[in-house]
Amino acid sequence: MNTYRSTTDNSPRQHGAAQLSTAIVERRGDPSYVDADIVIPVYNEEHTLETCIKKLSAYLTAQSASANAFSWNIIIADNASTDRTWEVACTLCEQYPVVLRAVRIGRKGRGAALKNAWSESLARVVSYMDVDLSTDIQCTGTLIGSLLAGGADVAIGSRLLQQSDVTRSTKREFISRTYNLMLRTYLGVKFHDAQCGFKALTARAADALLPQVQDNEWFFDTELLVLAERRGMQIYEIPVTWVEDSDSRVNIPDTVSKDISGMRRMRQDIRKEGNGTIANSYAHLGWGAQSQHELRGSLIELANVKVSA
Repeated sequence: MNTYRSTTDNSPRQHGAAQLSTAIVERRGDPSYVDADIVIPVYNEEHTLETCIKKLSAYLTAQSASANAFSWNIIIADNASTDRTWEVACTLCEQYPVVLRAVRIGRKGRGAALKNAWSESLARVVSYMDVDLSTDIQCTGTLIGSLLAGGADVAIGSRLLQQSDVTRSTKREFISRTYNLMLRTYLGVKFHDAQCGFKALTARAADALLPQVQDNEWFFDTELLVLAERRGMQIYEIPVTWVEDSDSRVNIPDTVSKDISGMRRMRQDIRKEGNGTIANSYAHLGWGAQSQHELRGSLIELANVKVSA
């Protein structure tokens, strides 16, 4: 099989080198030396998991004859599901023993699922995508190939680039744009879309970043990207085709509240590092504790309002 050849050292790290305490309580299959591990974090997805795995594996297998093909594994990361998700995952591993494995995490949280699955990876690139496959899987080659080729440290799908083709409700669109605007003004970041469930890191970047990420839930993505950017890592944003899943399980008010708290914690961390430049640069915008509280309330109120697409 032909693979991308990196111009930088993206070789797989030794097993367990990330040195994170593991919350994996059960597994099917073991990590292997491949170009890319693609993690599917799941929580109570017994009805959608099989469709996702079959569609994704069929697509990746079909690409194996292309000039830019890469070797891959799919990893199901079940973060404390209470339905039959783990049973379904085990059955799928029996059906796809070469390319699929699964880990069961003993706690909830997408961040926890990704930390644990990525930290034991032996792949040159670690990535993830949401189980609903809202992001068109035809973007996978660009996401992973850009890192295997040595062009960046982190690659992310961005729904807010002009070239992206996005279908979602007006409410979700407004909340997403507002949140990412807050990140750019409040933390001074340059990337456009922190929340798209379609991301990849080189093994070296993962080893450097994962032990530093504190959040284990939905803010995990944002914190990871902020840390990467502040450490001078190259983040490559790719336009994507994205369709909103009408059966999304995301609790928007709860997520908004936790995201705001996460941003506040990160700005405090930045100040503790002795760099008040970002906070001071945006002081004229009025992002004090009171205005932040008001904005949180506005976003949560918006999240509870039904808006027609």
